[in-house]
Amino acid sequence: MSTINDIVLLYLEDTPVSFARIESILPDAKKDWYRIRLLMLQIPLQTVSWILKNDYINGHEFFMNGKKMRLEKVESPVEGLPVPSPAIRDRGEEKKSGTEEKKQGRIISFSDFKKKHDPEPG
Repeated sequence: MSTINDIVLLYLEDTPVSFARIESILPDAKKDWYRIRLLMLQIPLQTVSWILKNDYINGHEFFMNGKKMRLEKVESPVEGLPVPSPAIRDRGEEKKSGTEEKKQGRIISFSDFKKKHDPEPG
């Protein structure tokens, strides 16, 4: 079941055409119909509002201007990033020669950076 903040793939005549995020789903004046607002994930960003039945929001085909349309909820294929085990990390560090020095990164304060690059009031 698709709901607010879900990503959906929009199909036009059985061809995927765009991704969108569901911004809102509100009941329409007509019984069993909903006003769905979608943020089209394309350039330029824009929102569209459609009036659809719950079945249409959840993947059933419908027609718009005589064209067959369908929304398909997108499920993330990634459940989490793989984290190497400590044994693998340790082996990688052992391979470094003793003469190599570890390079230390610098932390740059964003507020200090901004102060240096802001134009002086004039």
